[in-house]
Amino acid sequence: MSTLEKCVNTIGLSVLLLVSGGIGLADEVTDWNHIMLEATLTPPATPAPVSTRSTAIVQAAVFDAVNGIDSRYTPIHVWRTGPRNASKRAAAVQAAYAILIRLYPAQSDMLDQQRLASLMGISRGWDAERSESIQEGIAWGQTVSDAIWAWRNNDGFAQTLPPFTGGTAPGEWRPTPPASAPGLAPQLARMTPWVIQSPSQFRPSPPPALDSAEYTADFNEIKVMGSNSSTTRTADETDAALFWNPGNPPGFWNPVATTLAEKHHFSLLQTAHLLAQVNLAMSDSMIGCWDAKYTYVSWRPITAIRLADTDGNPETVADSTWNPLLVTPPFPGYPSAHSCASGAAAAVLSHYFGDSTAITVTNDALPGQIRSFGSFSAALEEVKNARVFGGIHFRTDCNAGQALGNAVGEYVIEHSLRRMDGCDWRHQRRCDWDR
Repeated sequence: MSTLEKCVNTIGLSVLLLVSGGIGLADEVTDWNHIMLEATLTPPATPAPVSTRSTAIVQAAVFDAVNGIDSRYTPIHVWRTGPRNASKRAAAVQAAYAILIRLYPAQSDMLDQQRLASLMGISRGWDAERSESIQEGIAWGQTVSDAIWAWRNNDGFAQTLPPFTGGTAPGEWRPTPPASAPGLAPQLARMTPWVIQSPSQFRPSPPPALDSAEYTADFNEIKVMGSNSSTTRTADETDAALFWNPGNPPGFWNPVATTLAEKHHFSLLQTAHLLAQVNLAMSDSMIGCWDAKYTYVSWRPITAIRLADTDGNPETVADSTWNPLLVTPPFPGYPSAHSCASGAAAAVLSHYFGDSTAITVTNDALPGQIRSFGSFSAALEEVKNARVFGGIHFRTDCNAGQALGNAVGEYVIEHSLRRMDGCDWRHQRRCDWDR
């Protein structure tokens, strides 16, 4: 009896775990995307900006593993060709598993069970694959994940920097209550990007001057709309702010991607390709966002409003007791990270499906809650409003973040994972439909 067959005979419970965990057994790329998202939320949850790096590593390994057997697109990193008869499904499972077990070793029991359940699904049923093909796929997936892991281990994320506490001049970020923690993950600003040329490639212009009309308008809007005691903010605006706050950007946008991929009957490789571009774009947008945040070191609304009597602007009035609806994250404000990542994801998804696509967004951190939109643009507008009405970002932060994310997303579409048959990137969506 083969090793795989021995595993298969011992994992009936694992299938129950896979299904009860909310995975619909759609395909292995989709299933392991869901497993990945659950892993990022398992306590201690991965911080939102860091999660985009984790998910990009996983999806890069999955894509290069599947594409290495199919060889339809330029790879992300692994240019070797996989075994011709290897199982693409098993390669996807092993590639995802091998990265996740390194990122989240404390979750090894769950990951082991999910891996075995996936392999059983490949070896049984009407579409069962040969044991030899599965074993070749496992070996190839491991080879790819090892290469991706070794490559991204040198991306600069592991460097240790001194605690970042900003400055004390008007307009400068400093730790915010209640935790008054130093700036989170400043090394992201120096990390090697996946596709864009440098962290600063799409750096936005500086935030508006403290005595400008734009800053005054932003200040007065958030002071009223973002307060925890606001009587102007509507119930739906409050609900939206609370919906978009917990969880991580990949947890919002990856399920949108997989739902649309299923609706349009994407192949395994097409789904892996879509998820890779979405997650590479979000990761690079976060690197660019952090570059801007730690370049401009712009203060948050809670600081600006409490210290408005120091900003030199007679049109801004201080309120030393003001508090936002949401807890302010521990890093500089400009630009908004959520708008950066969401802008990048929506740019990729709009390229594939069109901006006017109706979508439903879920949040694994808030089971059962959904938000529905008639277009990606409408969703992005709510993301911006949610951060303003949550009291943690000026509107300019959100506008600049969305513009940065959109630019990164378009760059990733144009410069990565191109068709090997020469299909022009501007027509890639149509070419993919022609598969």
